Amino acid sequence: MILIGNGRVITNDENERIIENGCIVIEGNTIKEVGDTSLIKCKYEDNEHEYIDAEGKIIMPGMINTHHHIYSEFARGLDFKNEKLQSFTDILKNVWWKLDKKLTLEDLRYSAYTAFIECIKNGVTTVFDHNSSPMSISGSLPTISNVADELGIRGCYCYEVSDRDGNRVLDLAIKENIDFIKYAEKKQDDMTKGMFGMHAAFTLSDGTLNKCVKAMEGIDTGYHIHVAEGKEDLENSLKLYKKRIVKRLDDFGILGEKTIAAHCLYIDDEELDILKDTKTMVVNNPESNMANGVGVAAIKSMLDKEIVLGIGTDGYTSDIFESMKVENLINKYHFGDYNSGFMETKQMALKNNIKIASRFFEKPLGVLKKGAYADLIIVDYKPFTPMNKNNYFGHVLFGISGKSVDTTIINGKVVMKDRKIVSIDEEKICRESINIAEKLWKRI
Repeated sequence: MILIGNGRVITNDENERIIENGCIVIEGNTIKEVGDTSLIKCKYEDNEHEYIDAEGKIIMPGMINTHHHIYSEFARGLDFKNEKLQSFTDILKNVWWKLDKKLTLEDLRYSAYTAFIECIKNGVTTVFDHNSSPMSISGSLPTISNVADELGIRGCYCYEVSDRDGNRVLDLAIKENIDFIKYAEKKQDDMTKGMFGMHAAFTLSDGTLNKCVKAMEGIDTGYHIHVAEGKEDLENSLKLYKKRIVKRLDDFGILGEKTIAAHCLYIDDEELDILKDTKTMVVNNPESNMANGVGVAAIKSMLDKEIVLGIGTDGYTSDIFESMKVENLINKYHFGDYNSGFMETKQMALKNNIKIASRFFEKPLGVLKKGAYADLIIVDYKPFTPMNKNNYFGHVLFGISGKSVDTTIINGKVVMKDRKIVSIDEEKICRESINIAEKLWKRI
């Protein structure tokens, strides 16, 4: 049993309770009780337990990243020596498709180490990852998830199927998804889940979509696919298939309550209705959208339709707190509306990411209440203005960053304490990842 007390608790529960001198009781991998520190310490004084003193810091749920690309980790600092790129497709061809084709399983392993370390240090306790490594497909998802197991982070993984590398690679990608989904089902630890990954509609022919749907027969999970991230995706769909992207995917039965449609920048009102009616989840990635110059998603329109719209990082960062700040600001700037962004960001990050995770994991995540998984963080933030249930998100958005996270607990286990990862030698991993990245860069 672990007691984490003497902290300001942000429960993020249905009542959005803030407990000024709060305490969390963890038994096994779940939360047993949430309440006042003095009362709980008295109640459990005869029970053998470890006590963690939060020292007046914030105790809050761990964050959830609903769209990540761990494979892109070693692009940081890499000079692709490209001339000026004119379009999103140029970026894909000259950056990401150059990188992913050179990845080995060892590259992926260390990409996973570095990405998951950054997630944990930034307070992210659950990750939905979308992998691509066309020349190293077989075993790629277990390679990533094994590192997650070692570090103790929760995740949901898939491999992106596309037509860009021919039929042999296509078949291997389909098989990797199906094999991993079945592997994750057998684990039954609720730390590892699988989805069926796809790249995007413009790299998937009708024949390939049929293959994917057939492979998924009898499998209880959904698809994870980029949708209308750039204008080229929409233009391709209209030119070749005479229909918009969401309609085309819906015609193949790909949409549904366990499918994640990432981005959705270039969609119309009819497509919004399809997403709502099929209960498809959407994940916006504001920093990546800005970096690629593809546009700004109409998040208010999606939320007004009651679409479950979450927030991810798309590999741009592993810090969801950072993406939340950007989501708030880019909407104000782009739409010229001071009132836009703030409440939408709260809904996406603190409510809808929880709803997305709940469709895959058995017990609640992203909330501190009895019966929820014990995924929580201690944040070194002490407010100098009043904080209560009505304004706490202002403190989270403007006062907290990923680097404020002091301690991370996942599934009832302390995985980082005093900003040091518990299970591994972080400096050794960093040294080795530099060596591996240098070799990868030379191959590129």
